[in-house]
Amino acid sequence: MIDQIGSWLEKIVVNLPNFVIACIVFGISFLLSRYVNNFMLRILKRTSMQDTVKHVTARLTSISIIMVGIFLALGIMNLNKMLTSLLAGAGVAGLAVGLALQGTLANTFSGIVLSFVKHVKMGDWIESNSYQGEVVDIDLRTTTLKQVDNNLVSIPNRMVIENPVKNYSVTAQSRVILTCGVTYDADLDLVREVVVNTIIDNFEDVGNKQGVMFFYTEFGDSSINFEVRFWIHSTSGIEILKARGEAIVAIKKAFDKNGISIPFPIRTIDFSNKLQIAKNPEKLADSDNASEEN
Repeated sequence: MIDQIGSWLEKIVVNLPNFVIACIVFGISFLLSRYVNNFMLRILKRTSMQDTVKHVTARLTSISIIMVGIFLALGIMNLNKMLTSLLAGAGVAGLAVGLALQGTLANTFSGIVLSFVKHVKMGDWIESNSYQGEVVDIDLRTTTLKQVDNNLVSIPNRMVIENPVKNYSVTAQSRVILTCGVTYDADLDLVREVVVNTIIDNFEDVGNKQGVMFFYTEFGDSSINFEVRFWIHSTSGIEILKARGEAIVAIKKAFDKNGISIPFPIRTIDFSNKLQIAKNPEKLADSDNASEEN
């Protein structure tokens, strides 16, 4: 036992310089990681990446430098076997964690990809996975939208990447599409003229008749249906909804002023057998009894 303790002390004395150098290397790597973290943040602030991704990227870089310092320190202390065991254990642990958290990792990598996508950024009004709203946050797990009703919807980043995204903020113009119908006895030329002039008079973005597209689409069950399209300066889905509502009100007032009717759904009921209604129920009962006796 005394011999074993003596050999340990001898090894400690022999390896003491290596231990000191290893501590110095690890301390330098730790201080360097903090400097690199601040430096990366200053560099990334000049990019269009999301703030969350900037901090995570800088932190991952600093952690990588610390890991390199740990491996160098272990190598200086001649702990090659321990270093090999750590690498093997890290590989097995990484595989197990990857299999267990594959959904989370997919969302994380999708969030990193989204941070580099120029067509989806903070403040944009988008539609994705049947949800529509303003992008208020993109982190490493979800994309958060603020809807028209001021509620927040968090969509996993993987679903945003894998499904189509409609961005209303990419272009400065948006098209408003409105459908309606008029009665069969309406003057169709007058209807076209009233609708086109109403759109031009109520929307400054529409300069002339060439800016309004009017089509009769079909003979409906109780109306002749038409569709009108026009452009407005808009980068938000709310502005499109407001313009459509204003157009509906203006067209309805113009129709009332010009005697044009928007029909209600009409159903015609056909009685193939004529019903006999007797004014005197007693006479009808006597006739029924007489027929039964005969």
